[in-house]
Amino acid sequence: MSDTIYDRQASTKGNDPDKPIVTAALTGALTTRDQCEAIPYTPVEIAEEAAAACEAGAAVVHIHARTDDGAPTFSTETYQEIHDEVRARSDVVLNFSTGAIDTPLEERLDYVRDVQPEVAALNMGSMNYAKYSDRREDYVFDMVFENPFSEIRELLAGMNEAGVTPELECFDTGHVGNTRPLLREGVLERPFHASLIMGVLGGIPASVENLAHQVRQLPDDCTWQVIGVGEDQWPLVSAALAMGGNVRVGLEDNFYRPTGEMAESNADLVADAVEMAKQVGREPATPDEARDILGLEAAE
Repeated sequence: MSDTIYDRQASTKGNDPDKPIVTAALTGALTTRDQCEAIPYTPVEIAEEAAAACEAGAAVVHIHARTDDGAPTFSTETYQEIHDEVRARSDVVLNFSTGAIDTPLEERLDYVRDVQPEVAALNMGSMNYAKYSDRREDYVFDMVFENPFSEIRELLAGMNEAGVTPELECFDTGHVGNTRPLLREGVLERPFHASLIMGVLGGIPASVENLAHQVRQLPDDCTWQVIGVGEDQWPLVSAALAMGGNVRVGLEDNFYRPTGEMAESNADLVADAVEMAKQVGREPATPDEARDILGLEAAE
């Protein structure tokens, strides 16, 4: 960006050109077993999926907590149980969600303060939000996803207080630009970690050209990953890996492997991403290497 808030600060790090970080988004908030039988619900199921994804090559797992019957929840007890069950099985980096519809902000912040995941996702702007798949015409929903600056600031302040690293989820170019006032105010610091989410109806369309455009908006010292939603995921993963970026796959975003077959686990999708990374000469980062790239502390 040409904005001086970026220009006047020296670049220091950014993505590792040799070591891409592969993240597995295990659950999502709205995906169900009616759509894909492999979606995990309980803390133990989520932890087992996390361990299998880590074994397949994921360094980070992104998690939305669920009740045992699959409903989304921000229960501190549930997130703590997920944290403990995952940590008992692997050293994968834990990234928990804070995004929700009709859930009070304080409820979303309470568990972050109490559980203190290494990373927490932070949605960077409001938007119309819908998902649609030609493959499954019943997989449609339509909503307004509200994330005003007042809530973004409060979530950032709470994460800073708890020592939790924010992952900035940007569904459009304007969401990337929303980092500017937050940097000026000092509630967000550089280098930050951005997720470029593409393919949600209402956000930026999924294309390699749009991915390159999004990356050009970021300061050089930040780390970034692409999140492709639906069947456009694999071309975007391939492009991001070739560009030196990090990638996210998993059943939250897409059920299908590059072959068109439905995945039987998150680990299936991770294994496909790892193979793509190796085909462009990049060896995926381990959890500890990912912590170094992202500036996180070592796992307990």
